[in-house]
Amino acid sequence: MSSPASPPRGLARNAANYGDREFALYLRRSFAASMGYSRTMLEKPVVGIADTASDYNNCHRTVPELIEAVKRGVLAAGGLPLAFPTVSLCEPSLSPCSMHYRNLMALDTEAMLSAQPMDAAVLVGGCDKTVPAQLMAAASADIPAALLVVGPMLAQRFEGERLSACTDCRRWWARYRAGEVDAARIGEIEGKLATTAGTCGVMGTASTMACIAATLGFMPLMAASAPAVHADRLRFAEEAGALAMRLIARPVRPSELITPESVENALRVLLALGGSTNALVHLAAIAGRVGIPVDLRRLDRLSEETPVLVDLKPTGEGYMEDFHAAGGLVALLRELKDLLHLGCKDLYGDTLEQRIAEGPAFVDRAIIHARDTPVSPVGGLISLFGSLAPDGAILKRSAATPGLFETEARCVVFDGLEDLARRIDDEALDVTPEDILVLKGAGPLSPAGMPEAGHLPIPRKLARQGVKDMVRMSDCRMSGTAFGTVVLHIAPEAAAGGPLALVRTGDRVRLSVRERRLDLLVPEEELARRRAAWSPPPKPRRGWDRLVHEQVLQAPQGADLAFLRPDGC
Repeated sequence: MSSPASPPRGLARNAANYGDREFALYLRRSFAASMGYSRTMLEKPVVGIADTASDYNNCHRTVPELIEAVKRGVLAAGGLPLAFPTVSLCEPSLSPCSMHYRNLMALDTEAMLSAQPMDAAVLVGGCDKTVPAQLMAAASADIPAALLVVGPMLAQRFEGERLSACTDCRRWWARYRAGEVDAARIGEIEGKLATTAGTCGVMGTASTMACIAATLGFMPLMAASAPAVHADRLRFAEEAGALAMRLIARPVRPSELITPESVENALRVLLALGGSTNALVHLAAIAGRVGIPVDLRRLDRLSEETPVLVDLKPTGEGYMEDFHAAGGLVALLRELKDLLHLGCKDLYGDTLEQRIAEGPAFVDRAIIHARDTPVSPVGGLISLFGSLAPDGAILKRSAATPGLFETEARCVVFDGLEDLARRIDDEALDVTPEDILVLKGAGPLSPAGMPEAGHLPIPRKLARQGVKDMVRMSDCRMSGTAFGTVVLHIAPEAAAGGPLALVRTGDRVRLSVRERRLDLLVPEEELARRRAAWSPPPKPRRGWDRLVHEQVLQAPQGADLAFLRPDGC
């Protein structure tokens, strides 16, 4: 009795459909041979390498040399490495914002992973939306895939202090708006904030997502924090190529790594890092691709049990290079060990317990605190619910002002980003330091695309009076490098007809961190009148904007496109 045929591998995978499989492979080899490959090389297993280099993406300028190192690892292990380009996303280079295109990159990457001939893949990413997009794609394509991040930039010493994008960008810009420094000085600082390759040098979204991806098992733990310009980064790249080859012989699929237990581990790490609020939206999107919900109420319970242990900007003082030298993710996970699901596996087949045990033993307590001397005894993020946020909202309490945690005040409302830009610095703006600033019409369904605009600037006339923080609320996001008492991701958003759409200047709003409440204090009869007069924004006419408008979900579901989730909704 003959054994069943082995599944196709290498270039024989995913053959084009001409009705003749042998001809399709013959044609594929013929065209590949034109690139100078020998028949011997063309018969080897194939590792695809997602190339996100772009002249628009400064964070990814080391990607070409990383890909060469990945190729070394693949070739040394007996495989054929084939790099392919995908969408590349860089926050400052995209309009309306990079978040608007995260799902496009995920769709592009998933299609290329699924359609091209490869037995495993290495995904080279780094900046804020690329890593989530790649993990979303890997989860949906479900082919074995290792992740390689570009790593964080180094901080630079300048006139007695260290500077690195982008918390320091915001700090100096706030001083400029307050009139504390002039245009010449802010121009000088501009050239000192990002001086090496890599992602932001603080615990912003890029570094938070790198730590989450490593916790989920997609790369070695120390690979989450090694600086972009460190030789270790190239060694991790070579290892990623070798790992991809091992995954061909012993496949571990993304759906085996992304489990309810590993997602909860990732939430613990997010809280202990004092990490980016954006990571919550991205993790919900990644987990949603395999049908795992991220429960905001569960997040809140975890936050009460999980201390902030990492003293990095924007919630502390250090930089990512300090975190790496202090013991990195290994040291942090060791402190959290009793709170974690230690049986979760990684791409090597090792458990989280094994990974922690095998990591470096050193820890610098100035950067990674012990449990009995935390940076904060409770986690960095909390969720809020109430009449203004029926489906939830998020506050990064580790970066907020405790004196504003219990606030009931009049709100000053901005109806979209153009209105904000037009009025925020108007000397005639009716605003006091006790007011709550509210931005609406900037969520995932809006033309703004859910930008990092939730960190509303302090009105210039108040900044000049020395006001450093105010309660601010919106349906959009905030940079992971930002700080302040900022309520984000209010759901449903204004463009979806949520209560936020009905808020007007002069209304009173109540924030209670203690009660986890966010309430609009307006009589229901008045809200009913406003609701009857409300109309949704017009649909975009065509293209990607139209598809997003028709399919995008709200922030608690990760702002993914509904038809890309396993249940289609």
